[in-house]
Amino acid sequence: MLIGLLFVNPIFYLMVAISILLGFGIHEYSHAQAAYLLGDPTAKYAGRLIINPLAHFDPFGTLLIFIIGIGWGKPVPFNPYNLRNQKWGEALVGLAGPASNFLNALIVGLLLRFLEISNPALSVFFSVFIWINLTLGVFNLIPIPPLDGSHIFLTILPSTFEKVKLLLQTSPLLVLFALFLCLISDFLIYVDHFFTSLRGHLHHFDFEKC
Repeated sequence: MLIGLLFVNPIFYLMVAISILLGFGIHEYSHAQAAYLLGDPTAKYAGRLIINPLAHFDPFGTLLIFIIGIGWGKPVPFNPYNLRNQKWGEALVGLAGPASNFLNALIVGLLLRFLEISNPALSVFFSVFIWINLTLGVFNLIPIPPLDGSHIFLTILPSTFEKVKLLLQTSPLLVLFALFLCLISDFLIYVDHFFTSLRGHLHHFDFEKC
């Protein structure tokens, strides 16, 4: 579990925590900003048109994130009927969050690739930040409510699949729970392998000298 890092390597745990905070804050802000640009001020009135992560975290979901490495934030409220683009508006709002995470990863990846970074701790932090954002982006594209991918999937799904739409809209938690049971063990193994690998690299670094 992620919390184990706190006792093994507190500095590395702090890197992961900061990456999650930044990734989540920008992700949720991007939803709010997309909705606002498309004509819906609901998120702005709710105080969500802000990058500050504290405005977007769900207390219990946040606790799980920092303990086991997976959780959730507060969904950004928006009224689809206020969006100027009624056909693609919901999909664009949904896509904005994952797109921001991929953009974060791209920008930091380019910095890591083309800048000569002499501080090994900063290089590790950039690597963690990239991985966290890629994970957030990919995970949120799963097409099951309340994940962002559902807005995209339901928008492009042909009307002939009305029963699928109805199932996702009326019983999303059931479908999500089934998917969770299928994927959680593999996902946690993946998370554990990633952090174990990075911890191995960290043994070569002396953070106190960075």
